Amino acid sequence: MKIGLLSDTHGNIKNLNSAVEFLKSSGAEIIIHLGDDYVDIDECGEEDILRVPGVFSDMYQDPEIPNRRIEDFLSWRVLLSHTVSSHENDLPDDIEPEELIRSKKIDVVLYGHTHIPDIKREEGIIFVNPGHLKDEDKKGYPPTFCLLDFTEYTITIEIYELKDKLIFQEEFFTKEERCP
Repeated sequence: MKIGLLSDTHGNIKNLNSAVEFLKSSGAEIIIHLGDDYVDIDECGEEDILRVPGVFSDMYQDPEIPNRRIEDFLSWRVLLSHTVSSHENDLPDDIEPEELIRSKKIDVVLYGHTHIPDIKREEGIIFVNPGHLKDEDKKGYPPTFCLLDFTEYTITIEIYELKDKLIFQEEFFTKEERCP
């Protein structure tokens, strides 16, 4: 199951459309937007979209809109969150990432917010940040996005640079490496 992963589009619709077009042509069945202007994704006309708002979005304070959510992709338990940890703007009933990570109730954390593309595994949990889709960013990273390919036993994760669609970072994890 291939999933496209985006974050921190900040109104850059042209870049967003380019990333979504590439992800769809690469077989992405679902697109995930991890916040900071997640309404941008509405411009793409995609139907299979999962999303969570950014911590400074008005939607983040709406108790009807989940700020974090847990999804199951082929038996992999995946947390969708704008931040990798709790935030001062969280609502009282929001899921606490630290608790899920500590208790190993999830296998993968998908997050944005930092604008820094990254893939890593710590204590059996995989962390993925697709980066941002701004033309320029003060942290010096180019616009990037991510393609995840879940199977029952493996996950392949590729972060792509928007400009030339070359792989920025790539990792492969097997089920044996995931937490119990």
